[in-house]
Amino acid sequence: MRSLLLAVGLCAAALPGVAGMSDRFTDASDGELDLSDYLLRHRGALPIPIIVTEPAVGYGGGLGLAYFSQSFEERAEASRARGEPVQPPDVSVGVGLKTENGTWAGGIGHLGFWDGDRWRYMGALGKAQLHLDYFSLTGDARAYRLDATGLVQQLVRRIGSTSWFVGARYLYFSSESRFDAERPIDVPQRSLDSAIGKMGLVVDYDTRDNIFTPNRGTFLEAEAAFARGALGSDSNFQTFYARAFSWHPVGDYVFGIRGDARITRGDVPFYAQPYVLLRGVPAVRYQDQNALVAEAEVRWNVTPRWALVAFGGVGKAYGRRQSWSEADTVGSGGVGFRYLVARKLNMYAGLDVARGPEDAAVYITAGSNWR
Repeated sequence: MRSLLLAVGLCAAALPGVAGMSDRFTDASDGELDLSDYLLRHRGALPIPIIVTEPAVGYGGGLGLAYFSQSFEERAEASRARGEPVQPPDVSVGVGLKTENGTWAGGIGHLGFWDGDRWRYMGALGKAQLHLDYFSLTGDARAYRLDATGLVQQLVRRIGSTSWFVGARYLYFSSESRFDAERPIDVPQRSLDSAIGKMGLVVDYDTRDNIFTPNRGTFLEAEAAFARGALGSDSNFQTFYARAFSWHPVGDYVFGIRGDARITRGDVPFYAQPYVLLRGVPAVRYQDQNALVAEAEVRWNVTPRWALVAFGGVGKAYGRRQSWSEADTVGSGGVGFRYLVARKLNMYAGLDVARGPEDAAVYITAGSNWR
């Protein structure tokens, strides 16, 4: 869910100290509320409240629990003592959430960094029941329930001392789907109960000045993957995903651009087809064999703590159900605000209001919206 509110959750964890006027949550440079020292020095368990505002599943919430093996400060000191580049601490997470339409999800995950940030590992295991709408060729929304269990394993290695990483990602996803009424004619019976097992080559490039709310730099990720029976898949298909984000500061402004391409070939289950992902557009509303998205955002730093944002984007899903010329070009845009909640980490948190083709939506955000 793209509306997981990390920063506000961290604020909530810190509120008892704020109420007591503790200097621990105040920035000495301006006297404003700031979580930098709290986050940099925290180790052990950290509860994280979750707020969900995704239009496809409705409003909801939950709770996460993150466990840091070391604090950011301790890991940085240990890295310097060994003469290695500074790397983030390992973190394990558990999460559970539920929304107003009956959707629920839970899972565990781990992020690990080794050998001076030369190796990066990500693993997750989760289970969910999603209540979604599938939009058939006639444009009618058909409600369905998706019961799923998923596993992700990824390991990448830095190439020399560059900003490039190369590695592999494995995904296993087992699901049972049931439509509330008649099954749409463009959904094969075999897709209702199916499993996906696919392995892919992953290439990352990362020059962002920070991982939370970048002011400059570029992040690029490309994955070419194959789903086959030998990997646990009921169907054979190929996917190519590529996404790129770039940020450019100009005075008090930071301009960002985003591109996202998701291309598939073969027998892809209906629920796994690419879709247009934009603020203001419900997830899986515009879905087909391929999906392309472009988006731009500008952040105006009105004061050292407060900023305003404006954004807009377009996308198109096409290929199997509709050709490029027949498919709708989907546009959305909106405005929002940000507060610099952790100055030393350059982490902003705030709220966006976006308008798409059908309706408006509210998104609570921490860090960058682009992940």
